[in-house]
Amino acid sequence: MVLSLLQAGDTRKAATALLRTHGPSVLRYLRSLLREEGAVDDAFSLFAEWAWSGINRFRGDSSLRTWAFGVAWNAARRVSDEAWRKHKERLKTRDASKLAQEIRASSALEVQRQSDRLDELRRKLSPEEQNLLALRIDQELSWDEIATILAGSGEQASVAVLRKRFERLKDRIARMARERGLVK
Repeated sequence: MVLSLLQAGDTRKAATALLRTHGPSVLRYLRSLLREEGAVDDAFSLFAEWAWSGINRFRGDSSLRTWAFGVAWNAARRVSDEAWRKHKERLKTRDASKLAQEIRASSALEVQRQSDRLDELRRKLSPEEQNLLALRIDQELSWDEIATILAGSGEQASVAVLRKRFERLKDRIARMARERGLVK
């Protein structure tokens, strides 16, 4: 639908359809990356603005979904930039990571403690590592889609390199989780 609207020259309706179609998953993606509602709101606003104004430059080199996640990644990077943070009040992290949902605990207090420790663990990852984790695990994107998103922000990585980076990241997370007593 979005493509047919673009071909017809109706960029306003195309942008509206893009945001309605992909906006919810982009918002979940931004939450998994940024985890602070204020930062998520700012990044989503930037995403919507950039997608709205940039939809007419969509070349079709990737799917619209992949393109939208690339725009969102750039918005998240912009919001996370040190200069941006100087002008914004940071909020406490409230969202548990997806990993926290996989850990079973006997009490709600233990679940909260583990969630806090997982958030701490995730914060120790670089923004690029958090992005790779979010795109692959949270958004379930293919390696080709992830490579396209990263290429849009200037990172050149082949599918093989991304897979290897992801394997090393999983090993590192597992080691960190064991060191913190989150898994045995």
